[in-house]
Amino acid sequence: MLLYLHGFNSAPSSTKATQVARYMATHHPGEAVAFPRLATAPLAVREQILPLAHSALNSGEPLRLMGSSLGGYLASYLLETLVADTGPEQLRAVLVNPAVRPYELLAEYIGEQENPYTGERYRVEPEHMGHLQSLDTPSLLQPERYMVLLQTGDEVLDYRQAETKYGRSQLHIEQGGDHSFQGFEQRLPEAMAFLGLA
Repeated sequence: MLLYLHGFNSAPSSTKATQVARYMATHHPGEAVAFPRLATAPLAVREQILPLAHSALNSGEPLRLMGSSLGGYLASYLLETLVADTGPEQLRAVLVNPAVRPYELLAEYIGEQENPYTGERYRVEPEHMGHLQSLDTPSLLQPERYMVLLQTGDEVLDYRQAETKYGRSQLHIEQGGDHSFQGFEQRLPEAMAFLGLA
């Protein structure tokens, strides 16, 4: 199963998620895919994605993770939580401009928010920062299980944080670009090949 995790204030209807869905429908129509609309509270997200991951792995099929921004942070949490019980062909992740310390960045967003994709109104609470930090994975057990796509022009996140954290992973750093990762669709064949979907 391919599990795509979107970023903060994003949705399964985002541009990257739509591109991934289209790629999978064209090239791997028989592969199970999941694009969950993630909850807004970190602990609720954890309770949402862990059962999805366990269900895929318990069925014997590989779990292929793809996460953008905050979704990349969550994909790292899933992989590090499950890595000890899986072989390298069973569980891998592609991260796109991933957040490394979102509990610092999102402190600026405490208060009322509106999701531009769904129109949902919700609150970012101060305690969410601690909940996010509880999902942190400061050290990686098997960094080779990650492919990380970064653009230096990311206006939201400092790409150097991810460059440091994932320095022993398969890193691809492009000059310029932005937080949305310009040209993402052109990188999909390589990313999917890393996930075992060549």
